Amino acid sequence: MTATAVDHEIGRDRRRKEDQRLITGRTRWTDNIVLPGMLHLAMVRSPFAHANIASIDTSEAQQAPNVIAVLTGADFGDELGVCINAWPITPDQVTPVHSPMPSDRVSFAGEIVAVVVARSAAEARDAAELVEVEYDELPAALDLKEAAADSVLAHPDLGTNKSALWVFDSGEAGTGGNVEDAIGKARADGIVIEREYRQQRLIPAFMEPRSVVVDPTGEQLVMYSATQIPHILRFALAATTGVPESKIRVIAPDVGGGFGGKLQVTPEEWIAWAVGRRVGKPVKYTETRSESLMSGHHGRDQWQKLTLAAEKDGTVTGLKVELLADLGAYVAIVGGGVPVLGAFMFNAIYKFPAYHFACQTVLTNKTWTDAYRGAGRPEATYAIERLMDELAAEVGVDPLEVREKNWIKHEEFPFTTVAGLEYDSGNYEAATAKARQMFGYDELRAEQMARRASGDPVQLGIGVSTFTEMCGLAPSRVLGQLDYGAGGWEYASVRMLATGKVEVTTGASAHGQGHETAFSQIVADRLGVAFEDVEVLHGDTAVAHKGLDTYGSRSLAVGGEALVRAADKVVEKAKPIAAHLLEASVEDIDFAGGRFSVRGTDQGMAIGEIATAVFAAHNLPDGVEPSLDSDATYDPVNFSFPHGTHLCAIEVDTETGALKMRKYVCVDDVGNIINPLIVSGQVHGGLVQGIAQALWEEAVYDDSGTLVSGSFVDYLLPTAADTISFDIDHTTSPATTHSLGVKGVGEAGTIASTPAVVNAVVDALRQYGVHDIQMPCTPERVWRAIQGGGAGGSTEGAAMPHFDPSEPGQDSTEGAGA
Repeated sequence: MTATAVDHEIGRDRRRKEDQRLITGRTRWTDNIVLPGMLHLAMVRSPFAHANIASIDTSEAQQAPNVIAVLTGADFGDELGVCINAWPITPDQVTPVHSPMPSDRVSFAGEIVAVVVARSAAEARDAAELVEVEYDELPAALDLKEAAADSVLAHPDLGTNKSALWVFDSGEAGTGGNVEDAIGKARADGIVIEREYRQQRLIPAFMEPRSVVVDPTGEQLVMYSATQIPHILRFALAATTGVPESKIRVIAPDVGGGFGGKLQVTPEEWIAWAVGRRVGKPVKYTETRSESLMSGHHGRDQWQKLTLAAEKDGTVTGLKVELLADLGAYVAIVGGGVPVLGAFMFNAIYKFPAYHFACQTVLTNKTWTDAYRGAGRPEATYAIERLMDELAAEVGVDPLEVREKNWIKHEEFPFTTVAGLEYDSGNYEAATAKARQMFGYDELRAEQMARRASGDPVQLGIGVSTFTEMCGLAPSRVLGQLDYGAGGWEYASVRMLATGKVEVTTGASAHGQGHETAFSQIVADRLGVAFEDVEVLHGDTAVAHKGLDTYGSRSLAVGGEALVRAADKVVEKAKPIAAHLLEASVEDIDFAGGRFSVRGTDQGMAIGEIATAVFAAHNLPDGVEPSLDSDATYDPVNFSFPHGTHLCAIEVDTETGALKMRKYVCVDDVGNIINPLIVSGQVHGGLVQGIAQALWEEAVYDDSGTLVSGSFVDYLLPTAADTISFDIDHTTSPATTHSLGVKGVGEAGTIASTPAVVNAVVDALRQYGVHDIQMPCTPERVWRAIQGGGAGGSTEGAAMPHFDPSEPGQDSTEGAGA
């Protein structure tokens, strides 16, 4: 019996249907999978950041109990393949060969040099301790600025650490004026603000460590992996190992978080693949938490130099951005392109007449970097929102006033920015007005002034962040212009079962976002069936046979729209069948609320009844196939652009440097909302991740290249006890480029919250001459900034190098993707 449908699933709070099995343990994480005869792997990793491998002695490990094999890179030869870079951002990008297990030289601490195969995971780990490796240590390139100057080479054979220089110039692209002219004019008769900001290195630190199982025993080679990208992983395996794609099946079971950290084809996956094929038995590798923190890819890690030109009243006239981006030891699958995503967002919501962006990517002997929640856009938002506060201080006006003077007004949408993107919709005034009212902005400003006047040792700071981002990663043509190695489309199918139930497959692959619930709501509304009658299948390349997976807040805006189009095709296929069964013409058939009816009569049939009739196929129109199943592949015509206003109040104890968050309000515009409950959860999680960058998290290396924050004792992840209750709300400016009107939300909180928090800290201390504090804003750094004034240590290190497009590996790509 089909459950009774309800009106308007879209916009309704629904508890996530997938949570019941997750929280009760009735699920399958990759590490839960046990196959007959399965063997276990343990990796031997280099303790050195840079060293030649003199010798590897595996003899003692080979004799350990229940050890099947101990293999090195030399044992595999070309069988291992290479880790891929899918986004070479310039034609002459310098890209080191990335073997999953090098046989001659290691390039970061944690790189794999051998693998042990044993009958249990414990025995494999014990035997890995017995592998003797002799290294000849080499100088390591560790400091980003020094590496950019080629002081020490991360890969001596390459002759440089400079990987690629990517440039966008609005004057040359035709999207704006010449930024040097704007800066020159401002120096003569206006305001010029120059700042240098540090984006520290972060670790995704997902809940479930990475795990992989390879089963080579069937007709198809099967890989289970805790990955965000099963379809891309399948393609990469086929493209680099010579195994036909049709012979490879990749399954992402339930995946416990990713945040971009599982957007990778990892060395461990390549090694497990090669070992499984060699021994002919299923093999499993699950990393320890220490391995995850040390060798899973990291995020952020930039130096940012910005120059803002403005008129004396605070009207912006130009923005120049120069970045150094640390790639780590290798160019990851999309790592080189992450700063390019940010290139189009430094101008943010503001009407800059001139803009110049240049990013030099740099190789170092540290863990490779790649996408981390927000991927380029948090870095850009942080810099411009910090800079707008500096402009407000220079002009002597409230930070909200200088923003409103320069932002795009709601009546100006659609608006083409100086970076060449067309923002289709938005209303920054509405979001800011609501946030200001919820926050009690004027009252908190009054309290701030009273504390300053009284000399209170606990000062109050108020931070502002008015942000937008580009997400829903696509369209394919723009990604092609940016030399991205894949498209931006997404696939979905809708299957009507004989009993009237619905099976949905999607190429998007969930790792905690609530896809099964939100997609069920979309299909339930579109087909007029009950929410409970929709089953969403994903994460298995044999079930959802194509797709481009999950990252960049694309699942709903791209994958959801594909579902809409597939569902609409089901309705169109059902109409002639309904007309035939109801003895009416197709033109007289209406569809609403899950029911086909003859216009002007009370005759009708539910879509479930049509599905049963199609299954029987006893009475169908001539020439009509007995199937309602439909699929769709959707490629967007534009990105989506969520926005919002975030306000943060922080109390700063000027005697100790201790910080206490007093209040946090955010009003986000993410377009139409499918499930408010899920959106709230996404916002809360995103806020905490962004706040954590501002206050707590930092990956730290010592002078030898050892990660000294390689456990949760030293890498500070916040808990609920470290945060406060957030006040969140929404305004709605629907996206105009697709039918759902949705925009991304998964990364919004992370993008917006970091500058709001740091702006609040600096706002509290500006009276002491402090204009910046390097993240994370620890009590020690805050205290030192108060004692010394100025930047609180944020401009440590050498000067930013000059970017010369004529140097090797530094091709200029002005206007790409605009």
